[in-house]
Amino acid sequence: MPKINGNEIRPGNVLEHNDGLWAAVKVDHVKPGKGGAFAQVELRNLRNGSKLNERFRSADKVERVRLEQKDQQFLYESDGMLVFMDNETYEQIELPAEILGERRPFLQDGMIVQIEYYEAEALSAALPQKVTCTIVETEPVVKGQTAANSFKPAVLDNGVRVMVPPFVGQDEKIIVDTLSMEYSERA
Repeated sequence: MPKINGNEIRPGNVLEHNDGLWAAVKVDHVKPGKGGAFAQVELRNLRNGSKLNERFRSADKVERVRLEQKDQQFLYESDGMLVFMDNETYEQIELPAEILGERRPFLQDGMIVQIEYYEAEALSAALPQKVTCTIVETEPVVKGQTAANSFKPAVLDNGVRVMVPPFVGQDEKIIVDTLSMEYSERA
C-alpha cells in the first residue's frame, strides 16, 4: 500500500494508523511561529466509530488504504442482520443493522446500497442520496399560510419525522435527502 507524507493527508482519506483503520474527518495545516509545520488531523475509527486527534509532521509517513466499493442489493432483514446480494456473483452477505445508523429506516426492499470493503471485511454502507417516501400523517393546508420559510411536521411511511413545506399533503410522495434527512422535493 502507498505511504504518504503527513502533510498530504486530506479529508476522506483512509489511513492505517495504530493498528486500526481510520478515516480523516478534518485536516488543519498549522504553521506555528516556532518549529516545523504539521497537520492536525481528526480521525474516526472505521470499525468502532471512536475519534482521535493526531498531529502529523511532513516527515511522518502514514499508510493510505484504498477501500473497495461494491454496489449490492438489499434483500431482507432477519434477527437484526441485513442481508445483501452482490448483483454480479449473486453472493449474499449479512451485515449488522447498526452499520446504517440513524439512516436505517430509509432502507427499502430491493434498494442498491454501496458497501465499502477492506480486504473481505465490510466497513460501511451508504444509501442512495435521495429516497422516495410517502407521507402518512401531516397537518392540513391552512389557506393564506404562504410565509417564506414556514414548514410543518410530517410522519413518513417508515416512521421518520421530517419538516415539509405547507403545500405538501397527506398520502403524497416526496423525495428525502438521506444525508441531511430532510425534505428535498415532491416525487
